[in-house]
Amino acid sequence: MRTNQWMRKLLADAGPAGPAGLSGLSSSDVPPMFQEVVERGWSVTESGARVLTDLRPDPAGSYFDRLAEETTVNGRGMTDYDLSTEPADAADRANVLLRRCLAYAAGCLRAARDHFGDDAVRAYVSLSLGGLDDDLLTAQVTFCTPLPDTAPYIADLERVEDAAVAELSVGDCPDGGTA
Repeated sequence: MRTNQWMRKLLADAGPAGPAGLSGLSSSDVPPMFQEVVERGWSVTESGARVLTDLRPDPAGSYFDRLAEETTVNGRGMTDYDLSTEPADAADRANVLLRRCLAYAAGCLRAARDHFGDDAVRAYVSLSLGGLDDDLLTAQVTFCTPLPDTAPYIADLERVEDAAVAELSVGDCPDGGTA
């Protein structure tokens, strides 16, 4: 797993078995709408992009390259409408969002490995400040397959300063992504 400093801090604050740690993730950590995406699995577009089947647009869009197609189609903001927006609850919000994102990423990565027969797909989990006043922690997850002839999705991930970011492979997930 590659992370930047802010993500390392979030993971360290929770500890390996803490509320946002990688240990003990399960499908029950994934909101129902996202669990349906995991269950419907993966498919390949006409351009060869690996996309989550449930997220494929109809009709298909036009994209600059395969990386743009994968990250656009596969990217979603994590459900947070049920979480407190009060500043006093910020740590709990961060832990729940991170746990949801990690569990969703693990489930999708496992499904990708099972469908494609390889571990090439990567998940990108990011938490950043958003909302009307840029004071509310929000989260997003997207997936893509690194390609030898294409720049990485997030160049210099370790140097990102305005978000907590992690790049995960199925091997980074507990039990190889069996969440």
